[in-house]
Amino acid sequence: MKLKTKDLLTLAELTPKEFAGLIDDSIKLKKQLKKSGNKPVLKNKTLTMIFQKPSTRTRVSFETGMYQLGGYAINLSSNDMQLSRGESVEDTAKTLSRYSNCIMARVYEHELLKKLAEHATIPIINGLSDTFHPCQILADFMTIKENFGKIKGLKIAWVGDGNNVCNSMIYGAALSGTIMSIATPKGFEPDKNVIKEAKKSTKIELTSDPLIAVKNADVVVTDTYSSIHNKDPKRIKKFLPKFQVNPKLMKSAKKTAIFMHCLPAKREQEVTSSVIDGPQSVVWDEAENRLHTQKALLAALIRG
Repeated sequence: MKLKTKDLLTLAELTPKEFAGLIDDSIKLKKQLKKSGNKPVLKNKTLTMIFQKPSTRTRVSFETGMYQLGGYAINLSSNDMQLSRGESVEDTAKTLSRYSNCIMARVYEHELLKKLAEHATIPIINGLSDTFHPCQILADFMTIKENFGKIKGLKIAWVGDGNNVCNSMIYGAALSGTIMSIATPKGFEPDKNVIKEAKKSTKIELTSDPLIAVKNADVVVTDTYSSIHNKDPKRIKKFLPKFQVNPKLMKSAKKTAIFMHCLPAKREQEVTSSVIDGPQSVVWDEAENRLHTQKALLAALIRG
């Protein structure tokens, strides 16, 4: 898959065909890995990874993915870089462009990623920002396709905070033709501009009632209410118990519905253990698929 875009910051840079192609390539890479191993299509290529935030799945999936494709990954925390001592983002982008073939950054402010992309001559991948999490959504839609054999026409119910993951999932819904019903407390809705753009391509519903959102859903998704960049303990009171995904709420979805969570999860808050460990949960497949979608994305951006 060859992409027209240089960077992946939100998912909105992709066409529906490119989005579907990345999902299909990810499934092929997963099968290939388990059968005979992946081909070293990124041999002698280097990925520089910048982390302002802690990471488990993002770091390990990108680093392992580069290794499995024959490349190499360099891990840099903010304290490892001259950024922490006042070097500009612009100068950092230009310097790293001379050493690496791609930069993946997991940051707080999305504006930092936009500056990196503007001044780097190599691809920039958003490993997570306060506004978007596109890499997670690629893995989510891969997981959906593995379970249903299709994506278009399915109903996704989002329950909880209209956060960065939700924003990117809305773009994913628009690119794939899925219906999305989003239940949030008032004041915690997703980005208005994202919703406006997505509604041009698919049906996006907003409600403050989780039962309405989840009714007849094929996929039920949630995320933590208190993220890395917002740890206000008072937030939780605005979500519980109404916006918790529990067995009672899951009964409103289709019997064949699956449950997804990007992880890490705060059990007994946004989701009960009985759901996340239950038969409808696909969170571990979802987590594994981060590896395969990272590889498909890296190959598309670096080789392309």
